[in-house]
Amino acid sequence: MFTNFAAESSSSGLGALGVDGKAFIIQLITFGLAYLVLRRYAFGPILKVLRERRETIDSGVKLGEAMQKERTKLEAEVEAALHQARQEADAIISGAQDNARQAIREAEAKARDKAAGILAEAEGRIALDSARARKLLEKEMVGLVAEATGAILDEKIDAKKDGQLIERVLREQQAA
Repeated sequence: MFTNFAAESSSSGLGALGVDGKAFIIQLITFGLAYLVLRRYAFGPILKVLRERRETIDSGVKLGEAMQKERTKLEAEVEAALHQARQEADAIISGAQDNARQAIREAEAKARDKAAGILAEAEGRIALDSARARKLLEKEMVGLVAEATGAILDEKIDAKKDGQLIERVLREQQAA
């Protein structure tokens, strides 16, 4: 019976599946040895390469993030520099416009002063010329009045009386 049970177990257990127990144990030992050999000689270098790749990828990602941050920072700096340059340019333009306005005001003031001087000089000349013309006219008038008086009176009045008479007539004319 004992032999019969062993024959039945081989046909009913693993043997029923077509697996030989001895072969299975040998394959299990072979797999264990292969695993230990691979673990010692193959898994280490493979894992090392995988770690290095992961570190390279991580450092690349970190470098990319750092570069993105640096780019953002540089863009902000460039924008700030452009803003400051625009403000300085506006200040320079505004200063130049103020200087131009001031120069125009000064030129206008000089022109007004010069025109006023020319006008005053012209008025002085006109007054002087008018006074000369008046004196000349008075002399001619005195001569004409003396001739008219002599013609009316039919006699010649001396120069002294003639001058007094003319001056009196002129004063009366100016008073009127």
